[in-house]
Amino acid sequence: MPESETHLSATLPYRRIFGVLAPYFNTAVEPELADLRPTGVWNQTARFILDGNVLDNIADAALKLMAGRPDALIVGLAPENFPGGLALLTEGVERLTKATGVPVFTASHATHAALRRVGAHRVGVVTPFDAESNAHVRAAFEAEGFTVVAIDGLARPGFDQIANTDPDDIRRIFRTVDCPDAQAIVHVGTGLPVLHLLDELEDALGKPVVACNAASYWQALREMGIDDKIQGFGRLLAEY
Repeated sequence: MPESETHLSATLPYRRIFGVLAPYFNTAVEPELADLRPTGVWNQTARFILDGNVLDNIADAALKLMAGRPDALIVGLAPENFPGGLALLTEGVERLTKATGVPVFTASHATHAALRRVGAHRVGVVTPFDAESNAHVRAAFEAEGFTVVAIDGLARPGFDQIANTDPDDIRRIFRTVDCPDAQAIVHVGTGLPVLHLLDELEDALGKPVVACNAASYWQALREMGIDDKIQGFGRLLAEY
């Protein structure tokens, strides 16, 4: 075992432990982030209610996870689809960092970091949302300095429908937003299962595809000193 590797017991060695915080209804964040684990990285998951007290709910869930001694927290939430969502998420990160004393990563902030890392400033955006929500998503990306050259959503009516979107519908919506001006295609909405289509989509479109769940795990790994290149889930994790 490398000297840098720590462990809780002789039979359960680990390099890093991530506390994963997912909305109570979300069935994509936990399995997708589990599939991205390199050897020796653990995920410990807790869920929170998404309501008017969301920051308190996330904090309560995070504090329960701290008994498992996570090195960092990953919040599987991308709230660009409603006004002030990013500001609220930033406030939540500050609260969590202060309360837990560990780094906090989010799907939204990681997506922005990933786009900058791959050198993409003009993007096409895919969401599971309707046109009204997509207007807020566009505004959120443009406020971060990106140019949204195309955006479209699947207009799924509820959380269960988002999670059970037909893969062919996902393929179609990515083709819809692809255009020559887009340097990358970005996916917003942590409940939409995109991870296992990333290699296929990038091969078909010929450009990077940044999916929010993949981005959150990529940023957590890299910021916490794990440089393993992970194959099968897009260029971001395989090359950067």
